[in-house]
Amino acid sequence: MWSRRQGRLRPVVCGVEELRRRRREREAVLRKARREQQLVSKRLLRDDAPEEAGEGCVSAILGETEFQVQQLLRQAQRGTEEKRERALVSLRRGLQHPETQQTFIQLEGSMRTLVGLLTSNQAQLQLEAARCLHELSHSEQSTVAEACLPATSYLLTYLSSHSSDFIELCLYTLGNLIVESEAVRRQLLPQGIVPALAACIQSPHVAVLEALGFALSQLLQAKEAPEKIIPSSILASTLPQHMLQLLQPGPKLNPGVAVEFAWCLHYIICSQVSNSLLIVHGALSTLGLLLLDMAEAVQRTEDTGLELLACPVLRCVSNLLTEAEMETVGGQMQLRDERVVAALFILLQFFFQKQPSLLPEGLWLLNNLTANSPSFCTSLLSLDLIEPLLQLLPVSNVVSVMVLTVLCNVAEKGPAYCQRLWPGPLLPALLQTLLFSDTEVVGQSLELLHLLFLYQPEAVQVFLQQSGLQALEKHHEEAQLQDRVYALQQTALQG
Repeated sequence: MWSRRQGRLRPVVCGVEELRRRRREREAVLRKARREQQLVSKRLLRDDAPEEAGEGCVSAILGETEFQVQQLLRQAQRGTEEKRERALVSLRRGLQHPETQQTFIQLEGSMRTLVGLLTSNQAQLQLEAARCLHELSHSEQSTVAEACLPATSYLLTYLSSHSSDFIELCLYTLGNLIVESEAVRRQLLPQGIVPALAACIQSPHVAVLEALGFALSQLLQAKEAPEKIIPSSILASTLPQHMLQLLQPGPKLNPGVAVEFAWCLHYIICSQVSNSLLIVHGALSTLGLLLLDMAEAVQRTEDTGLELLACPVLRCVSNLLTEAEMETVGGQMQLRDERVVAALFILLQFFFQKQPSLLPEGLWLLNNLTANSPSFCTSLLSLDLIEPLLQLLPVSNVVSVMVLTVLCNVAEKGPAYCQRLWPGPLLPALLQTLLFSDTEVVGQSLELLHLLFLYQPEAVQVFLQQSGLQALEKHHEEAQLQDRVYALQQTALQG
């Protein structure tokens, strides 16, 4: 869904408007890919180590599965509370194994018994039954998730429990089941899962908020979310406003909670249902301030762990900047251009040293900032950031294409911008990229050279003096580049 330029020079010199038009030609495909990409994951809360007796019981379960499961279910229904609880603990440990999970769901009445224990009036038995369901929810088998369907409405009810630990467990279990089963989602939506989640978001407990963010992100990744869940349920609730409040930088910002809700916001934005509404609610302002806060954090300490938060935040801002409604709502950026650009370069330098895989995320944002904004391009030049940008070229082909795309954004703004790009390290760097074998990198270099020749004619002479034509010859026979190579050769020779 990220904005991206990809131009193709023809023998006839094309104008700047044509180059602009090409910049977003693949945007629809990218948005579709981002929307369809499922980052499905499950969480497992398991804070106890099996004791010797527990380990022996698990071995027995794996040996005589059906009989042992039946025995444990009977023991969990009779006797003292301590014995019943011990039986459920053993069952839970057995349910950590796929074989036992399958046996359990195939055993007649097993889920009914477990739901009965979940709804009992003894808190410890309820908790252990919920833990058994949690183990089942973590299964990789979709049939196991379907089997848990009778329990989901009770888990939903218990989100209003007085125990934060119990609420946390129910949220993670629901999150695991939601992402696995459409049947579970069909049952929970009419029963009010979104209002229940909206109530949980006001919890003072950090662990509950983090679990809520996970469950909500699972719901937002459902294939039917853009059409059926986000428009009618999520945006109609108070969840988006509360999410933005939890992403406000400051002493109350919790990194774990912020990561979960940044991903939630990312999935909502990718749905493209009503991003203008998010912008009006101050999403860009909040996320922009969060970028500044992250840039300050990496300057204070090396071990920030912010890469987990940086990825969804960068994607959110990038995708919001592609909105056609941006102009009508004024962008709501409320930040000076230089602050945003400077913060982004601090983050890029940090990624370069510590987390190179995040460089494309930062460069996508820089691309979207500069694509239609002369003021952001001016900031890039006034802060002398062209050379640091060029230093990223050797990182990878993907990074090279993005760096060159950003430079094209600057160059296409006209003669005044190209004059500030020239002279300097740009042309030598471009001659080096022409030695690359990657077609996309070379193609983007050709587009940038075309703009440079168009607006800064003296660059042509230096290009010829530095054996530019010989560098172009290397790509003369490549089908995808032939037309552009020929066009640039003609421009250079005629110049």
